[in-house]
Amino acid sequence: MSLRWAELLSESRVPGVRGESGSKMAVARRLLGAALLFTVCFIPALTVDKSNFKTCDQSSFCQRQRKLQPGLSTYRAALGSAKLSSDKLEVQLIDDRNQASLLLEVYGLDGNMTRIKINEINPLKPRYEVPDVLVGTPLPANLQVTGQDDNTLELSLGETGHKLLVTGTPFRLDILSGQDLVLSVNSRGLLHFEHLRERKDTDSEKKDVPAETEEANAEELESVKEEESKKPEVDEPGMWDETFKTHTDSKPNGPSSVGLDFSLPGFENVYGIPEHADNMKLRTTEGTDPYRLYNLDVFQYDLYNTMALYGSVPLLLAHNVKRTLGIFWLNAAETWVDISSNIAGKTLLGKMLQYMQGGGETPQTDVRWMSESGIIDVFLLLGPSPFDVFKQYASLTGTQALPPYFSLGYHQCRWNYNDEEDVRNVDAGFDEHDLPYDVIWLDIEHADGKRYFTWDPHKFPNPRDMLSGLKNKRRKMVAIVDPHIKIDSGYRIHNDIRSQNLYIKTKDGSDYEGWCWPGSAAYPDFTNPEMRKWWASMFAYDKYEGSMDNLFVWNDMNEPSVFNGPEVTMHKDAVHWGGWEHRDVHNLYGFYVQRATSEGLIQRSGGKERPFVLTRAFFAGSQRYGAVWTGDNAAEWDHLKISIPMCLSLSLVGISFCGADVGGFFKNPDAELLVRWYQAGAYQPFFRAHAHLDTPRREPWLHGDDNMAVIREALRQRYTLLPFWYTLFYRALREGEPVMRPLWVEFPSDASTFAMDSHYMLGSALLVRPVTEAKARGVQIYLPGDGEVWYDVHSYQRYEAPQTFYLPVTMNSIPVYQRGGSIIPRKDRPRRSSDCMKDDPFTLYVALNVQGEARGELFLDDGHSFNYEQNEFLYREFNYSQGKLTASSLDPSGVFKTASWIERIIIIGATKPASVMLTLPGGSESALEFEYDQTTSVTTVRKPGVNIASDFTVSLR
Repeated sequence: MSLRWAELLSESRVPGVRGESGSKMAVARRLLGAALLFTVCFIPALTVDKSNFKTCDQSSFCQRQRKLQPGLSTYRAALGSAKLSSDKLEVQLIDDRNQASLLLEVYGLDGNMTRIKINEINPLKPRYEVPDVLVGTPLPANLQVTGQDDNTLELSLGETGHKLLVTGTPFRLDILSGQDLVLSVNSRGLLHFEHLRERKDTDSEKKDVPAETEEANAEELESVKEEESKKPEVDEPGMWDETFKTHTDSKPNGPSSVGLDFSLPGFENVYGIPEHADNMKLRTTEGTDPYRLYNLDVFQYDLYNTMALYGSVPLLLAHNVKRTLGIFWLNAAETWVDISSNIAGKTLLGKMLQYMQGGGETPQTDVRWMSESGIIDVFLLLGPSPFDVFKQYASLTGTQALPPYFSLGYHQCRWNYNDEEDVRNVDAGFDEHDLPYDVIWLDIEHADGKRYFTWDPHKFPNPRDMLSGLKNKRRKMVAIVDPHIKIDSGYRIHNDIRSQNLYIKTKDGSDYEGWCWPGSAAYPDFTNPEMRKWWASMFAYDKYEGSMDNLFVWNDMNEPSVFNGPEVTMHKDAVHWGGWEHRDVHNLYGFYVQRATSEGLIQRSGGKERPFVLTRAFFAGSQRYGAVWTGDNAAEWDHLKISIPMCLSLSLVGISFCGADVGGFFKNPDAELLVRWYQAGAYQPFFRAHAHLDTPRREPWLHGDDNMAVIREALRQRYTLLPFWYTLFYRALREGEPVMRPLWVEFPSDASTFAMDSHYMLGSALLVRPVTEAKARGVQIYLPGDGEVWYDVHSYQRYEAPQTFYLPVTMNSIPVYQRGGSIIPRKDRPRRSSDCMKDDPFTLYVALNVQGEARGELFLDDGHSFNYEQNEFLYREFNYSQGKLTASSLDPSGVFKTASWIERIIIIGATKPASVMLTLPGGSESALEFEYDQTTSVTTVRKPGVNIASDFTVSLR
């Protein structure tokens, strides 16, 4: 959201002046407060003001880390100190510059993973280690010494055939798979671990450095450099305090950053580390800023750059035709990631690679992680397939929560629907124009003076009646609950938090206060389990007055956003529970807010009902608690286009429930852009339209009948595929598979897909290529897969792959292709909401591959409770082979009663049958009616009439 000057002048924006409006002093205070807030926070309406956010050069620790150039490491591993247990190696690391000691721990982990931890042996005070993100202690794998000499220790990593080489001087780690060098750690010598130390007079440590002269030969220069590298560390500007604009970070603990490099021989393509408004394939950062991971409230963000945005997941994936691997850097502090591309043959690592593997020059990607505080705690996910990496990461941080079924439908939102009558009218408008939708949303204006957990008594005096009206139509509502709390002695939420001492503190011990939507606000300390427990309790129906079981929650501004703070966020020297500084925990804040909210929605139902919570800020593990959207985008074609790689990047790091504001939050889309955005959004996991307060209304019926008809068709396509979407999310829950995925995940040996982010897959069955160009008359389509076939889902036209072709498009076109060999269950009867489709019949779309075979799945339960955990579900499998379609249970432990039956079976790519027979268990047979379309080779079998839970065989004879 953006600030408006008119709003800043209102009394609600300037706290502490109620009751003073009759005095000149009150007026002066209001204007001064508003002017100050305007000066600090107002951003031009066109685009982000980059000067409000740091570059690496303006971040002292990034500058210090980056100043260290590749070369021989100053660290050595004292191999004589090595201690080996069944699953862990401990080795002391010594920094030859100052003789400081670190402890290296290497863990073998089950599932082809390795964990590396580096920490001070005896720090002045404990360093922060990220809690609550891992779902448990990773299972160990056996480590064994398989070789050793004076400078190298060789270990086997579990039973996967991987080996770890630990080199003593200079320190480095290498992981090999057979004779293939997979990954190296500190091969560029960029390990840099700033030890906690007492502050001292920097001037006393400064000494003259011999000047370089023309007569100095190379050996003398190297000698000087070596001597300088061994001198004690000296204090530099920014180590003990740092000023950015008008804000000073006091840094009472001094410099504490950590950095480490990883080299990936044979890899040119790396992905992940969201959130950035950039292409899916990460770019080299040589000559530019590194990718930044620091959760920030960025107003109308720029595209195609490395700036930080609202969330951070420190997981990077690398892929080539042979393997996929991941690097998970578990650190919640501000983090920068440098990426560079090299030719391995020109580096020491490359020469080693050539010697071991033979051959010529090999591409190589080098990745350098730099964090402001904490420890080095990194997981190496060794694949080797993309799906192996997804499972490995899911085993650490959990899988995507199974969303309630309604949340996969369409969501209608804007800032703000004005009052209860406005809500009723918008709801009625969808029925009047025969448009399906499931959820209407309320933004900050619904609350009483931005006091969350309340309702404006004039605009929303009867929230239960409003919610009941929606419930009668089997629809839902989402209301915003932000984590900044209005400082108001008459506000129960504020008083309760303050009385329990649960607010974040300043460095001086007082409650931290900043400016946000309510004016002066305090910030609950969600790192404190007691705060999370209290927050969760506030969603009880008797605490959240006016709430009902069809009201769900949206957490915005949870980076946290502080309008008058440094970089529009919280001061790093603010203090959290346990005495940790905000700098240590910053990227975890939104994660904890969403977690507490999600737990509150579960608790209000007695643990029976699944929550729906949308968050803007996120971290690794946020997938366990709900959905994410891409923030405050704009009504521009490039913002539509960037929504695809942004969601693909999130999907690769475990967050499948992603979407972008349809139509763009800022600015006003023309009809063409709006229609194209609906068409694209209908094929993204989270499907919500949203708009800024200052934009004209955008309900689908306000843009002419022709455009509304196209939007209606996009909405209906979404709703017919809800069973397919829901099954994909069940796969995400159980297997960690991304719902929306890049083509290379399904076609890992097709190098032409490695950088492609205009196309994507939904599961393994649908390929989508939205139209994202203005005035497009056609688009280029690439269909991958050697020897595979694809079918246009609208026309059933068959295409052999691989091939690229030009597809003419109209405003009605949504290019979507079903993969030969797949079966997709759909519900084709249009209804007003997903819940109204509950008992509707299914149609099975069977797309045959070149072998005349196909397979598909369907997961079905009540769509809202946790009863599936008690085996109340159906997980069905459909197989077509040799002219027979069979249905059976994929998980016989699941039992669920449903009235849904099979209405039609559409078989695409088959020859015309003479007859079609239905066989039920027990052997009874009956003939079925069918039609055959010669032009499309489509057989339509009508009314098999069997319950979707039944086993059966349909034979084409």
